[in-house]
Amino acid sequence: MSSLSPWRIWLGAARPRTLPAAVAPVLVASALAFHDGGFNAAAAVLCLAFALLIQIGTNFANDYYDFVRGADTVHRVGPVRAVAAGLVAPRAMHRAMALVFALAALVGFGLLAHGGPWLLAVGVASIVCGIGYTGGPFPLGYHGLGDLFVFLFFGLVAVTTTYAVETGRLSAATLPAAAAVGLLAANILLVNNYRDRETDAAAGKRTLVVRFGRGWARRQHGLCLAAALAAPLAYWTRGYRAWCLLPLGLAPLAWSQARRLAAARAPAELIALLGDTGKFLALYALLFALGVAL
Repeated sequence: MSSLSPWRIWLGAARPRTLPAAVAPVLVASALAFHDGGFNAAAAVLCLAFALLIQIGTNFANDYYDFVRGADTVHRVGPVRAVAAGLVAPRAMHRAMALVFALAALVGFGLLAHGGPWLLAVGVASIVCGIGYTGGPFPLGYHGLGDLFVFLFFGLVAVTTTYAVETGRLSAATLPAAAAVGLLAANILLVNNYRDRETDAAAGKRTLVVRFGRGWARRQHGLCLAAALAAPLAYWTRGYRAWCLLPLGLAPLAWSQARRLAAARAPAELIALLGDTGKFLALYALLFALGVAL
């Protein structure tokens, strides 16, 4: 029997380290909307609720389907997974996943009043891909498409859609920031998969780290950091004030994280880096939003 209380078990299953990937795009898009005179607080709150629910639902789905497919077992080296550790019954996790995605759908319907019926397609695609990340007949994460899923839905789609919902229009000016957020969110997944390379390979989960190796993953990690740090320059050259360059102050931290990934040998080091990678995304989004607002 576990000594953990139920709320701690479910909080762990929600994977708080990954939640900056849901908060960051809404923060960045709202700052851009504020800069352009179109910030809408009610729409921003709904977008944030939808993004968080999609992230948590995807995490619950991952917990359930990785157990069913044999990728997560009691011998995993990363943080405890609720179903694999016997803390939550598989059926209970499946029901929780369905409940969270249903709540996301309800929030999504609330967004239709702000953004129009085209958002229905975005919402359906988000939920389908959240389940299909590790579930369904062609699980994205098992075919090396997880990084692309994160980049698209927690970067390009989340930022551009949130901006459009708040301002009533799409804008190409959101793309550099959307790409930066997506790349940093993908780094969270990369660090997780870097740690799990051996167990993922044994379970047939062909992540990019499994397919191309850890050396390739380190280069991908570094390029994502460099590209994200270069994104504010696109706004500065477009006439934004120099405040938008605030995220460049994170360059020493980015260098430190790249070196930590290269030097990591023990799972505990990568678990710590995973948490810090989420914090880096949160800090980047905060500094970018502050700089754009100023």
